[in-house]
Amino acid sequence: MPLITAANLHEPGKRYFQAYSPGDDFYEALIDTHQGLSDEQSLAVNARLVLLLANHIGDISVLRQALAIARQPFNN
Repeated sequence: MPLITAANLHEPGKRYFQAYSPGDDFYEALIDTHQGLSDEQSLAVNARLVLLLANHIGDISVLRQALAIARQPFNN
């Protein structure tokens, strides 16, 4: 299965009136998750989140694609 890079966020049973609204909802939840944390705690939360989502995805080839795309801007 290839990595999905187009917007693909949704919440079952919820109707959105703008295509970007689910992304906004996720971004707000992500920011709320970091409220009141130190920089070190935020980094730890991000690391835990990456590992939890990687486990949920489960497909190593998809995860490798995601890692390569995430690193792309920093390759020389």
